[in-house]
Amino acid sequence: MKIGVVGSGGREAAIVWKLAQDERVEEIVALPGNGGIAELATCVDVEATDIPGVVNVAKERALDLVIVTPDDPLVLGMVDALNHEGIATFGPTKAAAQLEGSKAYAKEFMQKYNIPTAAFRVFSDEEEALAYAETCPVPTVVKASGLALGKGVIICKTREEITRAIHHMMSEAAFGSSGKTIVIEEYIEGPEISVLAFSDGESIKPLISSMDHKRAFDNDEGPNTGGMGCIAPNPFYTKDVARRCMEDIFLPTIEGCQAEGHPFHGCLFFGLMLTADGPKVLEYNCRFGDPETQTVLPLLQSNLLDIMLATERGDLEKVAAENSSDASCCVVIASKGYPVAYEKGFPITLPQTSPAEELFVAGAAAGVEAVAAAGPATDAQHNELVTNGGRVINAVAQAPSLEAAINKAYALAEQVRFDGATMRHDIGKRALGANQSS
Repeated sequence: MKIGVVGSGGREAAIVWKLAQDERVEEIVALPGNGGIAELATCVDVEATDIPGVVNVAKERALDLVIVTPDDPLVLGMVDALNHEGIATFGPTKAAAQLEGSKAYAKEFMQKYNIPTAAFRVFSDEEEALAYAETCPVPTVVKASGLALGKGVIICKTREEITRAIHHMMSEAAFGSSGKTIVIEEYIEGPEISVLAFSDGESIKPLISSMDHKRAFDNDEGPNTGGMGCIAPNPFYTKDVARRCMEDIFLPTIEGCQAEGHPFHGCLFFGLMLTADGPKVLEYNCRFGDPETQTVLPLLQSNLLDIMLATERGDLEKVAAENSSDASCCVVIASKGYPVAYEKGFPITLPQTSPAEELFVAGAAAGVEAVAAAGPATDAQHNELVTNGGRVINAVAQAPSLEAAINKAYALAEQVRFDGATMRHDIGKRALGANQSS
């Protein structure tokens, strides 16, 4: 089979790596991919949001399946366009992807189908939002309704901070059009849980749970990022919590999508918080999470391609989705200054990996791509990777215990070299504390 993978980050690198292990896959085409993905796939220079471009490549190369992973092309309707041309896809339609594309829609969807989530108000008028800020509970959370690369969420501890957050999103357009409508919601507390689940529109099969670390710095300080690391399984996701999530959240979500007339096919990400009142939904993502995918896929023992094809065909119940009993840890090595401002173009040195270790390239280009504008590249520049993004490398390791997986991942991460390399040093600390207290 010939498979297309749309996207260019560490998540896509992990998906390509997993699919490349399947002997049925004769070629993987990455659209556009990155310097590391190029080792396993043919990279084609087409933007992930270029719907006509991706459709043309899929037709020209006779791709048997196209996996659309980033949020932007899903929300823009890439799956619809590919399906219109008779091309098999993995991913939800534009209508189903509203669950991620609009936080306002998602909150109203949850309210309609009695899915537990934080209390909220939606505003498209700044003056109305500011008036509400004078009386709403404090602390509170202000969210840009549209896509914002995982950064459009501000936790406000004072009314002044609420006012600033509203101005930041609505007047200053810090997140572009994504902040024209905002959600102001109740601040809830508890351990966060991420669950990736496959759905064929009727049935749902969750993968192993995980715990993302969103803040830029140790001790959960600094701005929100796309994710600085992750561990799996999440110790707070007990059998009882899993049962409640299936009954109160997962199945009602899939049934709600059916009732709305746009069944969900693909991978649905549930961002959950385990509150004193039970699990509640923080957010939906309509695709694989990042860095959850890099953490969880190495633990998937069942065949990923079989699962993906089953979600497209509508017979997911016939396919297994079994996981290893091991633990996994992903440490993100980022560029200094991420997620605010950072430089690119620094050469990267990567260590050799041992069994149960992976280095997924996220924000890096082949040296020739980075120096092309400056003139002809040397042989050395052709062969090296250089930094080309905020989150650069994902160091991932598995082991029989979570503590061993964390230690192994950090030992690998410390060997990654480039100017300005930075990382959190407490990935998994809260999870280890939960394990030790249980």
